Amino acid sequence: MKKRTVCLTGATGHVGFAILKELQNYHDREVRILLRKDPGYFDGLTCTKVKGDITDFDSLLEAFKGCDTVYHVAGCVEIKPGNEDFVYKVNVTGTENVIKACKETGVKRLVYMSSVDTYIPLPDNQIMREVYEYDPDKLEGTYAKTKAEATAKVLAANEEGILETVVCQPSACMGPYDFKISSIGSMIRMFSSGNFPITMTFGAYNFVDVRDVAIGTILAGDKGEAGDVYLLCNKSCTVDEFIRLLAEVCGNKPPKMKLGKGIIDIAAPVMEVFYKVSGQSPIFTRYAVRKLCSNCNFSYEKAHKELGYTPRSLRESLEDTLKWIAENEGKK
Repeated sequence: MKKRTVCLTGATGHVGFAILKELQNYHDREVRILLRKDPGYFDGLTCTKVKGDITDFDSLLEAFKGCDTVYHVAGCVEIKPGNEDFVYKVNVTGTENVIKACKETGVKRLVYMSSVDTYIPLPDNQIMREVYEYDPDKLEGTYAKTKAEATAKVLAANEEGILETVVCQPSACMGPYDFKISSIGSMIRMFSSGNFPITMTFGAYNFVDVRDVAIGTILAGDKGEAGDVYLLCNKSCTVDEFIRLLAEVCGNKPPKMKLGKGIIDIAAPVMEVFYKVSGQSPIFTRYAVRKLCSNCNFSYEKAHKELGYTPRSLRESLEDTLKWIAENEGKK
């Protein structure tokens, strides 16, 4: 049987790498990855590396030529102020380039990695399901605004009848393959080493294993309806529940110190300066605090029914994350 060719953007990122790993289980397709530079952690993975950048349109033509499906995962997840133009260039202009290149090279299907940050939180913890209209002006932060604008462009492209598009929207990703150390990964590392002795009396979020997002993304590309949207999330949990479970998995005692929102609100601006100076992944920022206090009650019912998407438990994710960190820390 002739293999079909697929191309993945953003393979060096947390979600992108997980998708590349998952694609190794699909022997019916040849995999290409678009790379600006090779970080050196693709050893042992079967794929063809193509040099390029989503902000360089011509490089996409070479990468996508002959492809059946493109998984567009590359993006800028910057939430710190001061980099708005670059975030727009990557998330919006880059996605426009991807759409145009897919059309010009005859790609059949584009699977776009959006985000739950594109959603306007419903009041009173109402269940939030897939939406198909996006208004950047009603969202906070450059990342959310640009992802919403890009998502709208991807869905609009499907209406033209030239390119099939499918949108995936994960919640807060965590899990193995965290080479670049995400904010969640940073907190897990700090806690497991005994440097995070606090919990909080407020806040909740929806954490999902990056491997489940990878599985759901490939399923969406294979089985999802053209023009459709799929939330790839898990059950929400409070910050305190998350930290207490992390303590249990680490074999540590849960923190005795509980901080309320008032204290965190005062500390967040100071921490933002620290993150900027140190270059560390931000954990507590004013934006992050506001997100923790907003509705995160997303439903993956549609993805479960239509794609067979079934996320694993948070405990399993934390256990596997700690194991991966222990085995890979320091490797690049």
